[in-house]
Amino acid sequence: MAVQGIWSGTISFSLVAIPVQLVKAVNPGRVSFRLLHDKDYSPLARRMFCPKQEKMVPPEEIVRGYEIAPDRYLPITDEELESVSPERSRTIEIVEFIDMNEVDPVYYDHPYYLVPLKGGEKPYRLLVEIMRRTNRAGLAKFVLAEREYLVAVKSREGALALTTLHYHDEILSDEDISPKEGKVEALEMGRMKKSIKTMMADFNPGKYADERREKVMAILKRKAKEKGAVEAPAGENVEGEGPPDLIAALEDIMRDVKKNR
Repeated sequence: MAVQGIWSGTISFSLVAIPVQLVKAVNPGRVSFRLLHDKDYSPLARRMFCPKQEKMVPPEEIVRGYEIAPDRYLPITDEELESVSPERSRTIEIVEFIDMNEVDPVYYDHPYYLVPLKGGEKPYRLLVEIMRRTNRAGLAKFVLAEREYLVAVKSREGALALTTLHYHDEILSDEDISPKEGKVEALEMGRMKKSIKTMMADFNPGKYADERREKVMAILKRKAKEKGAVEAPAGENVEGEGPPDLIAALEDIMRDVKKNR
């Protein structure tokens, strides 16, 4: 199946620049629903409502505010936010090469693939092979949609994979979660080790599936076959709320680029 590029630019480090495209690495199995009016099946739209004045608020009267305490906010303007936003870039700038075994999986966010563009195939293959042999990954900065992402670029089965990483201050401490140190009985440890040993297996993700999703899809297929789909009355289309990740940000930018052409 052909993959669709959602961003294009270069991977850069030292004097190396490799043209690439960014593509999805996963297709989340979530089943999404729209909220409909049960009278005529019109898609419902989100509106901003002011509970104090008991009225809908138009977009031009909406401002952002940072909550510092219950019911206390610091208003901030679009201009103030723009003044501290990094410039958009077409470059994934590698700042250092690291051992991915040293990266705790809690830092992993969203996975993607990088596909070579015309003229970049040879250095792309070379970088893939060097990373594979050295088990190193490129730690890079990636500016997109007014946010600077920390990403890891690594070799995966003959291709380059890009994973967005959480920043250190986003990781919650486990101090209040970890149990206090205590005496561990040798007999209890032996029993647990034996239980784990009997359950050891090679990782095969194909053995597992989202059973609820499969059941929901079976219901939808049956309803489509027996009753067919309901149709909303003609009217203005209302956009739903997208996922808060890199893909959503990329697609927003692509729409803006097309409008300004």
